[in-house]
Amino acid sequence: MNNLAVWRGRPYPLGATWDGEGVNFSLFSEHAEKVELCLFDQGGRHETARLPVRWQTDQIWHCYLPEARPGQLYGYRVYGAYDPRNGLRFNPNKLLLDPYAKQLIGQLAWSDALFSYRVGSAREDLTIDRRDSAPGMPKCRVIDTAFSWGDDRPPRTSWHDTVIYEAHVKGFTYLHPHVPQRLRGTYAGLASYPVIEHLQRLGISAIELMPVHAFVDDRVLTEKGLRNYWGYNSIGFFAPEMRYSESGTVGEFKSMVKRFHSAGIEVILDVVYNHTAEGNHLGPTLSFRGIDNASYYRLMPDNQRYYMDFTGCGNTLNMVHPRVLQLIMDSLRYWAIEMHVDGFRFDLAAALARELYDVNRLSAFFEVVNQDPVLSQVKLIAEPWDLGAGGYQVGNFPPGWTEWNGKYRDSVRAYWKGDGGLIGELGYRLTGSSDLYEKSGRRPYASINFITAHDGFTLRDLVSYNDKHNEANLEGNRDGESNNRSWNCGAEGPTADPAILQLRARQTRNLLACLVLSQGVPMLLAGDEFGRSQRGNNNAYCQDNELSWVDWRLQQEDLDLVEYIRRLISIRRTHPSFRRRNFFQGRPIRGAAVKDVTWLTPNGDEMTDDEWSKSFARCLGMFSAGRALGEDDDRGSPLQDDDFILLLNAHHEQIDFVIPVLPEPGIWKMVVNTSNADGGAADQRTFSAGSLFPVQGRSLALLMRSKEGLVTGDPLVLSQSIIMPTPAEQGPDGA
Repeated sequence: MNNLAVWRGRPYPLGATWDGEGVNFSLFSEHAEKVELCLFDQGGRHETARLPVRWQTDQIWHCYLPEARPGQLYGYRVYGAYDPRNGLRFNPNKLLLDPYAKQLIGQLAWSDALFSYRVGSAREDLTIDRRDSAPGMPKCRVIDTAFSWGDDRPPRTSWHDTVIYEAHVKGFTYLHPHVPQRLRGTYAGLASYPVIEHLQRLGISAIELMPVHAFVDDRVLTEKGLRNYWGYNSIGFFAPEMRYSESGTVGEFKSMVKRFHSAGIEVILDVVYNHTAEGNHLGPTLSFRGIDNASYYRLMPDNQRYYMDFTGCGNTLNMVHPRVLQLIMDSLRYWAIEMHVDGFRFDLAAALARELYDVNRLSAFFEVVNQDPVLSQVKLIAEPWDLGAGGYQVGNFPPGWTEWNGKYRDSVRAYWKGDGGLIGELGYRLTGSSDLYEKSGRRPYASINFITAHDGFTLRDLVSYNDKHNEANLEGNRDGESNNRSWNCGAEGPTADPAILQLRARQTRNLLACLVLSQGVPMLLAGDEFGRSQRGNNNAYCQDNELSWVDWRLQQEDLDLVEYIRRLISIRRTHPSFRRRNFFQGRPIRGAAVKDVTWLTPNGDEMTDDEWSKSFARCLGMFSAGRALGEDDDRGSPLQDDDFILLLNAHHEQIDFVIPVLPEPGIWKMVVNTSNADGGAADQRTFSAGSLFPVQGRSLALLMRSKEGLVTGDPLVLSQSIIMPTPAEQGPDGA
């Protein structure tokens, strides 16, 4: 192997590219003095050749091996100054992963040899370490990208029709009894029939996968016997994580995407481009740090030994550098074009928008994405915050982007918890958050609405715990968010009290109904549809065990909740009133005789400005006129829908609402009633305009105007009795 022919090759494309005859290798490094390509045997244990990369074009080092084939394992050694104070950390004793590698083989084996400095030395990272890191390093693998996509077509679901389901590749299927055992926890298992059938039955249109870019387990976790389960510790932006591959091939991921597309389900990836697994100045040297630390990372201008950290993970990628921006764009295009994924959710996206220190919504990153003919057409979702100053940017991303709406989550949680003075805020959140998105020309679907996500309580835990219980993370319960806006309904954690269990079930139905019936795009956390619990752990990032894995042993109440959510999503899909493309205007539309939305007090009158600010108010009515949608379908025909009244009561006592006469009397029928165990599925009652409808304490009701004509008699005699709450229903503040 030492006598291999080495040709000049080409600077592009970057990475290792098989062209049918040989392999072209290309690596960017602005400050390197010398680069070696290292080849390994099939087991990755023995280095069989070190080949000088003698050609350099525009700071890109390149060569071509006519005898190399797919399956070849490789890495790099990069030479230059080791001068941390000036941002240079070259150390040829450390094997480095190709940032453009399409597959990584083997797991990282932690040892002090992985660090460029002498761990434990008096001068910390200023003293170079000369031990070879190759034995403990994963290896890059040359692949053949050919795949039989056939007639695969992206579903291209419109944003307003989208329902997102956030899931973890391993955790979602690892305990699934109907997935073949050898496929559980893998891409193939995720795309198996039982999983797809479950998502289709729910009405899910897009599955959002937690990170699948190759990542490593943090040393501090492995020493505690834990793992980085979530995967927000990327080291390879082109390589799918192989711990999720049953076959050990990249093609398995492509097959998964193809099967989802055949089922009409889009695939969205949660991507982590804000930082890497190399951590701060005391972290390991695995790839970027050893290739060109000063180019890849944001360094402190007054002392380049240290890193700017807007992520809480030790480092921040240097989006100001054109080659780093190119890396991210090339990665996104690779996943969209080569892997056929349909969109991306950007972790800590505010960090990507920092030109110098401040978040700049007109940064180069957004400009490049918005003009890209491929990426501008896929789904783009921002987690609109980071941990730096001014990093909370909900509502501030540019047109073309949607956002995880943290204000929606916080408002809806606090409202159903029983906090007062929130109906004004709630009104904005129910109607798509026009206060955040309308001024910039965005639409209601710019808001990705969620109650729960991977980071935080599950829905079951949100109504079962007042406090986090993260002891299993071995950090003294100090990690994780403490302000969860949760309420345990009268007992902390598991209980056999039937009144508390009944209240928790009702609160669950309330939260889910709000989520699905709000304007914007609903996102459901995997397992919430049947009450998955993490036993109060709200930061299970390191729990690769049954605490995090979805438990598919469902009881009857779990199956009932699945049916309830399925029915809610079906209502949303059937009625365009719940998936508007434009914001409400609060006035008649297209000559309609009634406003498109009217906010109601319990006596059936329209809300006044003063009533929105009442601190004691915990109830709200919302009338939406189906005849005043003011929108066209995809073929340009005017959309029409039924009229709806949504009644919400977060007070612990029953409140009687007067059914309004808007714009004329009519018969209203029950659609959803969360005070019933089945969510109102079997409730066939009808109500006439002007009659009283009792909204039970801590419940929600949805009524639809029937097209059967006017009332000829009183269809229902309503009880005027007040239902007294149980002690559990009094709430945390006696409200």
